[in-house]
Amino acid sequence: MRSVLPETIPPQRPLRGRQSEYPGVSTLDDFIRSFEVAAQQAPMAFRLSPHILSVINWTDPLNDPVRRQFIPLESTINITHPAAKFDPLHEVDNSPVRGVIHRYPNKALFMATSICPVYCRFCFRSYAVGTETKSVKKMRFLPLMKQWEPRFQYIENTPSLHDIVISGGDTYLLEPEQIVYLGDRLLNIPHIKRFRFATKGLGVSPSRLIDPNDSWIDTVIELSQKGRKMGKEVCVHTHINNKQETSWITRLGTQRLYEEGVIVRNQSVLLNGVNNSFDQLSELVHTLSDMHVEPYYVYQGDIVRGAEDLRTPLSDSHELEHQIRDQTAGFLIPRFVYDVPGPAGKRPTLSAQNYNRHLGVADLTAPRLQGHHVKYLDPLWSLSKDAQKEVQSHFADQSSDRASSQEAAAA
Repeated sequence: MRSVLPETIPPQRPLRGRQSEYPGVSTLDDFIRSFEVAAQQAPMAFRLSPHILSVINWTDPLNDPVRRQFIPLESTINITHPAAKFDPLHEVDNSPVRGVIHRYPNKALFMATSICPVYCRFCFRSYAVGTETKSVKKMRFLPLMKQWEPRFQYIENTPSLHDIVISGGDTYLLEPEQIVYLGDRLLNIPHIKRFRFATKGLGVSPSRLIDPNDSWIDTVIELSQKGRKMGKEVCVHTHINNKQETSWITRLGTQRLYEEGVIVRNQSVLLNGVNNSFDQLSELVHTLSDMHVEPYYVYQGDIVRGAEDLRTPLSDSHELEHQIRDQTAGFLIPRFVYDVPGPAGKRPTLSAQNYNRHLGVADLTAPRLQGHHVKYLDPLWSLSKDAQKEVQSHFADQSSDRASSQEAAAA
């Protein structure tokens, strides 16, 4: 970092008119010290690709939207919410076989690996992805074919499944032979009608898409074309959060996929200081659309321990969806959703009920919840000091009540 950072660090601009979070960082040494402290506490290991390093604006690192996603700094607003977890979607509880997450009636996720070309600070799968850190002992999923067999057997023996997400980790780090094996096995299961490879590769290592000596993309193209002949859909789901992550190489790579007929969809996460302003998000939507990448989802951030400075209040999603709607064709408007923990699945953020802006709490429901509600909780930094104390006191009382109940049951 010393080779690229300036001696004097420009001050942070307030995020959407909110408080700055790095009051003690004004020099190169301050920045490095702040990073070292934050890295010790982070749930995710530190890993960047050459492409990501090249698109960060190192002359203004506090305000850079790419830096925020991957390089932690000690932040005054990274206040751990008492409801925060390393597995906020309860994936482990919905895993009938190790490496298969089955939360939807006809869709499941196949964990092919637990490594990625980069590690996002806000990863909702921090319980498994990446190397171990001081705060998290990881549940690892190695990309070994012999370990995949029980997962395939579960899928083959569950005829209600029609849709599979091959994820992890990142499928970009699988060998082409492994991609072929995964694809052929799934294509040959009669009840599987579609599957997608989940990867950040397009945004973090796009040069592989145009490298004539790299056969990863050739393999995906071949599987997509094979699937079409069988009447099945094989596509790519990627993850780009800010226009700055893209380059001319990204455009060449996505053009190649477009010419070969591969469907590519993007799933963004709404992140504080990254894409939660109208200008940032509209630029992203137009950039993706121009590359023939469908701006499919904008997720509300999950309540992950150690990354609360990046999470946004529900009100940001509501405001931005209203603003984006008249900016482009209807089929290019992303769906703003919150992935409700457990079996409920993705719900439109605008469907939230009883939103208490003071306490930052809203109710979401779904048919599979059978009348019950799930709470969405805004990050503590977005609340007043009094509201923060009220929320923390509420959770402390709940914890005390559970402890008393457990003691009574034991007695």
